Amino acid sequence: MTSVVLYDDAVARRFEPFSLTRPCGDLRAGALLIRERWAHTLGRPVLAHLAAAHLSDFTEFDAPPCLASGSIAAGTVICNARFVPVLQTAHDAGAWQCDGRVVAVQLAHAVPVARFADGSVTLEQLMNAGQVAAEMPGWWLHHPWDLIRHLGDMLRSDVQALAPGVTRGAYAGLTVIGTHEVVLELGASVEPQVVFDTSAGPILVRSGATIAAFTRLVGPCVIGRDSQVLGGKVANVSIGEQCRVHGEISTSILIGHANKGHDGFVGHSILGRWTNLGASTVTSNLKNTYGNVRLWTPAGEQDTGLQFLGTLLGDHAKTAIGTRLMTGTVIGAGASVVSAGPPPRVVAPFAWGDGTYRLDKFLEVASRVMARRQVSLGGGERAHLTRVHGARWSAP
Repeated sequence: MTSVVLYDDAVARRFEPFSLTRPCGDLRAGALLIRERWAHTLGRPVLAHLAAAHLSDFTEFDAPPCLASGSIAAGTVICNARFVPVLQTAHDAGAWQCDGRVVAVQLAHAVPVARFADGSVTLEQLMNAGQVAAEMPGWWLHHPWDLIRHLGDMLRSDVQALAPGVTRGAYAGLTVIGTHEVVLELGASVEPQVVFDTSAGPILVRSGATIAAFTRLVGPCVIGRDSQVLGGKVANVSIGEQCRVHGEISTSILIGHANKGHDGFVGHSILGRWTNLGASTVTSNLKNTYGNVRLWTPAGEQDTGLQFLGTLLGDHAKTAIGTRLMTGTVIGAGASVVSAGPPPRVVAPFAWGDGTYRLDKFLEVASRVMARRQVSLGGGERAHLTRVHGARWSAP
């Protein structure tokens, strides 16, 4: 079987606050992780990441490793992790492109892993002279907030593509508004007094998920496996596995194992894995001027071109009860946001209030949090978090 490897180029390596703790291919885009999308499109699993050196210890569930040395064999397909393919089978080819740029190429010769070390090599440089690339539909990610920009379109396309393969449960008497489809996977649980509003797009609820009474799900929407939606309005969201959601949330992504278990509005935001929002945490997603939202990046503050954008929360980030997050906030991985007033719009990784979260205390809490989902903080993950704790970026 041909191997598939996802490549984080130099742009992907600046996708903070997420690139400190995970390769781009393990971000959620639409209904699936990006690596899951590539596996679906190419019909074969992703076996490795080519990412920044500080991710060499990255370990998470079934995620493939990050290569640190050796070479990549001829015949391997290298895919740009910043490209999000539409969920359809790719045409047989030696290379694929979208919008005039190569998104994946099959190597004709072995290539040293070291060639990808700084992320500067392009996939065009790996093609043979005169090689023609087949077209592949999808979305390019130029910034992490593009996951929000394209979320609705991705979800509409994804549910349509995934629905035929879903083993469905038999549910009678659902309250459905609109003409798009509701897809309930076998093993999903829906209590009475739930409204499915499909006026703007379809809804997919995966196996093991529970939708509690007095929830209004508004499509396009995907609720991941074993997640719980515990009431409130949930609209245009991609909720990963093992999440807890309550209250109002819209146009947002939960990568997985995240908690928004209480009242409080969250809009146009991305929650990394193992994040927890304290009760009544609120994100602002619209400026009083109704102008474009500007957001901190490692290259400086940038105009996102979006009128609506809330907060990007890195993995293991936490907020205290009653936290008010300003429009266009970035919270680094591992940060614990504790503030008497609104916190700054940029919170450095592993911040503890105005100080720094001690590594031993952070690991102790992470272990305790993960155990609540019956997940152990293993040696590989402990080594990974220890390494990135020392590689944290500095907020202005």
